[in-house]
Amino acid sequence: MNLQAILHIPKSNYAYPVSGLDFRVRLRAGRGDLDSVRLVIGNQYLWETREEFPMEKLGSDGLFDYYQYEYHCTDTRLGYYFLLKKGEEELIYTENGFLEPGSVDIDHDRIGFVHFQFPFINGIDVHKKPSWVNSAVFYQIFPERFCNGDPSLSPETVCQWGGKPDRMNFFGGDLPGVIQKLPYLSELGVNALYLTPIFEASTNHKYDTNDYTRIDPHFGDESTLVELVQKAHERGIRIMLDGVFNHCGFFFRQFQDVLKHGEKSPYRDWFHIKSFPVTLDPPNFDGFAIGPYMPKFNTENREVMEYLLGAVAKWTRTGIDGWRLDVADEVDAHFWREFRKTVRGINPDAVIIGENWWNAEPWLRGDQFDGVMNYAVQRASVLYFAEDRIGPKKFEESLTENLVRYTDQANDCMLNLLDSHDTARFLNTCGGEAGRLKNAAVFQYTFVGMPCTYYGTEIGMTGGNDPDCRRTFDWEESHWNREMFEFYQKLMALRKGQKALQYGTVRFCSAGEVFAMERSCGEDTLVTVVNNTDGEQEFVLPGNRALDLLSGAGYTGEAGKIRLKLPAFSSVILKKETVQ
Repeated sequence: MNLQAILHIPKSNYAYPVSGLDFRVRLRAGRGDLDSVRLVIGNQYLWETREEFPMEKLGSDGLFDYYQYEYHCTDTRLGYYFLLKKGEEELIYTENGFLEPGSVDIDHDRIGFVHFQFPFINGIDVHKKPSWVNSAVFYQIFPERFCNGDPSLSPETVCQWGGKPDRMNFFGGDLPGVIQKLPYLSELGVNALYLTPIFEASTNHKYDTNDYTRIDPHFGDESTLVELVQKAHERGIRIMLDGVFNHCGFFFRQFQDVLKHGEKSPYRDWFHIKSFPVTLDPPNFDGFAIGPYMPKFNTENREVMEYLLGAVAKWTRTGIDGWRLDVADEVDAHFWREFRKTVRGINPDAVIIGENWWNAEPWLRGDQFDGVMNYAVQRASVLYFAEDRIGPKKFEESLTENLVRYTDQANDCMLNLLDSHDTARFLNTCGGEAGRLKNAAVFQYTFVGMPCTYYGTEIGMTGGNDPDCRRTFDWEESHWNREMFEFYQKLMALRKGQKALQYGTVRFCSAGEVFAMERSCGEDTLVTVVNNTDGEQEFVLPGNRALDLLSGAGYTGEAGKIRLKLPAFSSVILKKETVQ
């Protein structure tokens, strides 16, 4: 056995409760190394009553296999170990390492045999995800570029709608514009909106907040937000706001006070200032990225925390349904724990999504965020669907690696995106090949997590990297890719209507040049099959009959096999049907 590859970590994504009485256990092993893994588990105080269960292989990445078992218990004071088998070789894997069977008295040797333990499932420690995330269909809006609903709010320097965006110009999009377009969003099939920042700031993107207690006057005011929330809720659409609590804008009043009064300012400890007087070139204080224009908050300062959380409480009380948190991995964990208490104390069903571009496991244990923007899967999607830099198997391995990083509660809360205000539009990355975008969208809407479409993708909008990806929405319908719009309508309806896509297990079954993924929930099984090549591909699926939910085409199998011929750059979502 490849012992160096075997890994289990108690109280982590390898061992966690999914409810008060359900406990999920995972084990990592070398790829293709083990023939079987069995879990031995029970009440560690009634050790003789322990039970033994076969663990299922979840999947593999490039180096490892992953095994899982979900144990339902009546007493949550758990002890457990693993039985590993490879050919004739058998080992016991415990907290004490690897042991030969029969080398210790498992029932009585409390020194030589040390099992893994999960001491007690405390209800407050179980990650409780919002009740609605599994059926969520998100749509990201950059308010300044979506719709100008009230020209009287626009800046004096507003540019003509449809002009070329740069980092500084304004086009007049606002919250009344979002309200006016709620019927469009309902028609599309959206049931959740993610709005980039709407609080008072100097720029078009608003990530440089100057006043956290005020809606930017070019977007509207507090009553406008309340109206948006109420009218969206009437249509079954939830609202998630964007919070920037890592840093503020250069013209934030408290920072300007520090610039003016230096060490005498009562706000001197609100920021990470290294010396006085404050200098801007080069800056002698910490800020976002490089430069002096977005000073970083000292969120360990009690006054800073009270100010920010006071604003969070104010806006959460308007009835919003969640927060997306900018540069979330640079803020201290204590602040985020207090943030969660504040938000969930007002709305227990609110979702909290961090902007973490890398491995976010420490933030996703149920005490800080529910999920993150899933840039790891987005990057894999670009490599496979858009750029042909990896094939189906490598894509599948990357997805497996990302799924086992987190608990299943966190995976359900991932915000799955293809592009955003921080990336080139996916259609651009595809070189304009609409079939590649459609394939990626089919995957996105059938994968675990919450699909999120960037505004305009559904009508074929294009754009390069920031700021070009932030063009104004083209409301002239004759310019739309109507086929793409209807395709997204189907995907959104399927996501909201199929329990297997919301709650189903996920298993990968790719073959050759075809990517395939199975989602199962109860008796329902859906299979996503994707040909992302420029030629026809064949794929064989076990079964007697299946219906393609995208086209309505039916497939009948012979001898228990369904043979599919997939045209270039095409996908099917098959609902398997049992024939008696």
